[in-house]
Amino acid sequence: MPMILQRLLLPRLAPGTQPSPASAAKRHIHPLWVVVFISTWLATACNVPLWREVAQLPGQGSLRGWGFAIAFAFIVAAGNAALLSLLAWRWTLKPAAALLVVMAAFGAYFMLAYGVAIDASMLTNVLQTDVKEAGDLLNWRMLATVLALAVPPLWWLLRRPVLRLSLLRHAAHNGLLLAGAIAVIVVCLLLVFQDFASTMRNHTKLRYLINPLNSVYALGNIATKPLRMDTSKLLPVGRDAQLGASYAGQAKPPLLVLVLGETGRSDNFGINGYERNTTPLLAARTDLVSARNAWSCGTSTAASVPCMFSHLGRTGYDARAANFESLIDVLHHAGLAVLWVDNQSGCKGVCDRVGETLTSAQKSPAPDRALCTGSECLDRVMLQDLDTRIAALPAEQRQRGTVVVLHQMGSHGPAYYKRSAPDNKKFGPECTSTSLQECDRQQVVNAYDNSIVETDQFLDSVLKWLATQDRQAQTAMVYVADHGESLGENNLYLHGLPYSMAPDVQKHVPWITWLSPAMQARTQVATGCLQHDLAERRITHDNYFHSVLGLLDVKTGAYNPDLDMYAACRHASAAKPKAAG
Repeated sequence: MPMILQRLLLPRLAPGTQPSPASAAKRHIHPLWVVVFISTWLATACNVPLWREVAQLPGQGSLRGWGFAIAFAFIVAAGNAALLSLLAWRWTLKPAAALLVVMAAFGAYFMLAYGVAIDASMLTNVLQTDVKEAGDLLNWRMLATVLALAVPPLWWLLRRPVLRLSLLRHAAHNGLLLAGAIAVIVVCLLLVFQDFASTMRNHTKLRYLINPLNSVYALGNIATKPLRMDTSKLLPVGRDAQLGASYAGQAKPPLLVLVLGETGRSDNFGINGYERNTTPLLAARTDLVSARNAWSCGTSTAASVPCMFSHLGRTGYDARAANFESLIDVLHHAGLAVLWVDNQSGCKGVCDRVGETLTSAQKSPAPDRALCTGSECLDRVMLQDLDTRIAALPAEQRQRGTVVVLHQMGSHGPAYYKRSAPDNKKFGPECTSTSLQECDRQQVVNAYDNSIVETDQFLDSVLKWLATQDRQAQTAMVYVADHGESLGENNLYLHGLPYSMAPDVQKHVPWITWLSPAMQARTQVATGCLQHDLAERRITHDNYFHSVLGLLDVKTGAYNPDLDMYAACRHASAAKPKAAG
């Protein structure tokens, strides 16, 4: 591949000929002008999302506002030039410039189309996206935008042979170029320092819109992660885990289903007071507990899932110096049978030591063929053959108790219309485009709400399946989504914004608990108490690890009773658990 790029991008001469000095001077351009042109193109055409955001800042119509915007533009262009100066060598200049242009074109599209910002977490999501999810993002708008932003500079690069300099001259020129770029940045900052500092402090989103420096910084952050965190080993958690007194002489073992939701907005669940009855089946039940003030520890699956299954909590997880075993490992250490069934893109490393079953591309047998179309299946497919999968787990572990994790496709966007069966499309018309900005916002909401209707049916199906297990197990279900979603509010779509600047709709998640009468007796946790205690109490994913351990009566030093959201209803005399921060 490098040889192909070199042949395309380096000047080509007829065999056996040498250009005359006059011809070379006319045809070949100095590397400096490549850097200047590409840096300017990146700072202007590829930064429309940034300048659109800058134009909305207070006071931008004034002379001072224009001065700030112009100085900011020079800072961005000089930043691009400084980066390219490090790569402006004979064999690397054109390939590096072309790569930055392509990165910037894709970055500009996603920032324009969905209002996203680009940081290390967002790029991690991109790197972990499977082919099916990536396919939902492909559309003609992406193609048109990328071609419009990438083709002109790439064509210019292809047709412009660059003057070849000696190594020493290259080094000298690159050094001068870097020094000049830094000087421009310093001068511009000094001219508008007060406004710049205030803007960056109060409008943090801007720093994630500087394209493609945002992507370069994020990639550097990911690449240098092993230097900041020891990723070569996995530290143990809960190796001391033991089963509590409730397991002594038990007549029936516990069976807990943990439903890991995807892209669930708490405010769009009818059971939580939404104006639309998106959860009619759940709302008809009186034995559920819905925590309406629950918050995620991330704004993406890649961030939230490992965090919520960790003992560290959001703050500790972000600051960790090494990776640790997860809640799934602790349950396994305690001797319980654990099964992870996944209808999405995997468990993000959480279940690596116990394995997972993927149903996302499973072909559904009759009479439920409608559950699977194309390359994906609706979540109800995870219940098919579930009894067989559980029966395949070690019998000794099943006799103690079983934990089943069902990882949903849920309401994953932007193709919300694919996430519900025809019978569950209660609201219309739907947006049937993955270019959400093409649709009226109400159509986007309709398609999303129909996916919640589908989740309602799935959870009801889980509860009905658990009812069939009553004879041999004491059953319970805990459903919680990994993160929320933006549906066009303030021109934002999807999720994944940096946590500090993400809107509440990307962090406010549904959290539903159901305990069978036998499980209530076993745990001494009454549903009525939980309905009163958890209705409005603030809880977060920080509570998840400890609440599941408490519910299953698993004793370990990793368990923190203060973060067990069920503890207040387990022992009425105990101090009320603290809300996680």
